[in-house]
Amino acid sequence: MKIAVITDSSVYLEEEYKDRDNLFILDIPIVIEGETYYEGRNLSNKEFYQKMAASSELPKTSQPSLARLEELLNDLNKNGYTHVIGLFISKGISGFYQNSFYLQNEYEDMTIKFFDTLITSAPLGYMVETVLNEAKDGLDFEQISNHIDEIIEKTRAYIVVDDLNHLVLGGRLSNGAAIVGNLLNIKPILEFDRDGEIVVLDKVRSSKKAYKRLISIIEDGTKYGDYKIFVIHSNANDLAEDMVSNLRKEGFDDISIASFGAVIGTHLGENALALAISPIVK
Repeated sequence: MKIAVITDSSVYLEEEYKDRDNLFILDIPIVIEGETYYEGRNLSNKEFYQKMAASSELPKTSQPSLARLEELLNDLNKNGYTHVIGLFISKGISGFYQNSFYLQNEYEDMTIKFFDTLITSAPLGYMVETVLNEAKDGLDFEQISNHIDEIIEKTRAYIVVDDLNHLVLGGRLSNGAAIVGNLLNIKPILEFDRDGEIVVLDKVRSSKKAYKRLISIIEDGTKYGDYKIFVIHSNANDLAEDMVSNLRKEGFDDISIASFGAVIGTHLGENALALAISPIVK
């Protein structure tokens, strides 16, 4: 079995995985004041947040190129790949998964499976890393696929944003809810629901209470089984470090810090903080 993994640039990966020969990342274009950028190529995280702060309008994102995906699949077929796994940004915040679905059945010589991950960022990266590790260890395609199904089923993510207006302008929250939240200092706790959409889970008054509520939610979600915890932030490293410290005080130890890149940072704005959990499959 020669397996390739395809994902998109909303993914957060540990450095050791970024140069794997069988990993392919599709660019998601980001437009800032008429200029098009590609995360990780001509736009770093630091540059993105600087440009977004200086911009008079919210950056815009679009889907990865279907033509590029088809070109990539043709290349993989020519290069002897027998199996392909696609792990893409949640269908609840991008139409790419639905639009690419038909390509799974276009290649007789390859077994192709695209997953609706219902997530993005570090949990998406964890799925990618799992496939790469298990393929290297010699697990068969069905085993790997089953493990990804399990991770998707049990992964959860919860977010507190600093400014609701980014979600409003990006079409993720009603304008009325944003106005009330900003005026009354209500911090909604958002989650990726089982349709992969960002929805309001709870409303808490003040950031401090919201962060405590996040930890409580994670405690409940990890009672049964072993989980990896991700602390993900948008240009708020000190806030993330404080959250890690508080999680360790509660007895958690398998914790990774990640950052939201330009694709997700566009919708959440600066100083957003998320906690995500993914099961450790065996």
